[in-house]
Amino acid sequence: MKLNYKRTFFIGLAFMSICGFWQLYDYVVPLILKYTFRFPESLSGVVLAADNVLALFLLPLFGSLSDRINTRLGRRTPFILVGTALAAVLMLVIPVADNTVNLPLFVIALGLLLIAMSTYRSPAVALMPDLTPKPLRSSANAVINLMGTVGGIFALLIIKLLPKVNVETGTKDGSYFTVFAIMAAFMAVSALVLVLTVRERKLADAMPKEDEDENEKNGTAGAKLAPEVRRSLIFILISVALWYIAYNALSSAYSRYVLEIWNISESTGANMMLVATVVATASYIPVGIISSKFGRKKVILFGVAIMTAAYLAGFFLTSYSPVIYAVMAVIGIGWASINVNSYPMVVEMSTGADVGRYTGIYYTFSMAAQIATPILSGVLIDLFGYRILFPYAVIFSGLALFTMWQVRHGDAKPLAKKSAIEYLDSDD
Repeated sequence: MKLNYKRTFFIGLAFMSICGFWQLYDYVVPLILKYTFRFPESLSGVVLAADNVLALFLLPLFGSLSDRINTRLGRRTPFILVGTALAAVLMLVIPVADNTVNLPLFVIALGLLLIAMSTYRSPAVALMPDLTPKPLRSSANAVINLMGTVGGIFALLIIKLLPKVNVETGTKDGSYFTVFAIMAAFMAVSALVLVLTVRERKLADAMPKEDEDENEKNGTAGAKLAPEVRRSLIFILISVALWYIAYNALSSAYSRYVLEIWNISESTGANMMLVATVVATASYIPVGIISSKFGRKKVILFGVAIMTAAYLAGFFLTSYSPVIYAVMAVIGIGWASINVNSYPMVVEMSTGADVGRYTGIYYTFSMAAQIATPILSGVLIDLFGYRILFPYAVIFSGLALFTMWQVRHGDAKPLAKKSAIEYLDSDD
């Protein structure tokens, strides 16, 4: 059995556009808040945290809703189409509000935009396990993550078209409208190509029956998990929160850490972070292949272990050293090992009718961690200084290693073949 990479590529188009949007959002919206509307940093932080807060409630909600509908286009595709269309239109209102310095219009448009993005994130991600046999989901998730990176790179490229801002007056030598329009078109085209190339309902009906377990054959959405499976689900969700708490604390404070502790320039620090990103991106596909051979849990444990070791090494680097590049590379490999496998393990424990709901639950735990950790780590930095960041990451990453060790379910089981010759088949 081989993964249909072409189909998985098209399935990943929605996630690619989502990642592109968030890369642009995270870069431009803070500029608008600071230089157009003159928000203080604390208030800007509240606004920028709103998407994570909304995600806590909306991602599970719309994931569950997509489990329960069945249209001519399928379960997930209608959410992807409607959510993308609404988001693309609302995106164009943001630069209009910026140009006219219209705060009420900006707040309303931004709130509706965040809701629109939340309507289809879980359905878009759930489309992959819906249309991918269980043993191949780690490899497929590697492709999806790679597509997300492509979306982020596209956003970074169009960000170069942003007008320059005069930090004193808040004026710009142009408008953000062009950049937002390009991203809106990128998202719309991605959704359209997905719908034209991925016939969700037809492909879902053709999924191999061997992919169903007893719960899926007999169960419906909301079916109760066996106690031992529920225990594993709880432990992996706790693990997700713990490794996000560790990783996000460092990533959110990294730009200040390199200045305060390592005494290096922002550009050099950015190059180091780029190493982690490039290595993680290059690792996605190999990690997916390795996971299908050795198991998801083992690869995740490996990833958490080397990231914990890298965090510990980072603590002992009190000034600039080329070793930092190696530390960042190890973090990139570890993060890829975790990301490729954690989501497939969660949905592996769901029934076929519950994939959207479990997708939302997965994001609830990751988002909750990303809301909590900047606050908690910020308090500790105020008390002990920036050097506390790496020990902080070591502690939570080490806890994730322990909780992940308790997980007993979620690894893929090979699908049975009807005949030996099928093992030679590959999908086009």
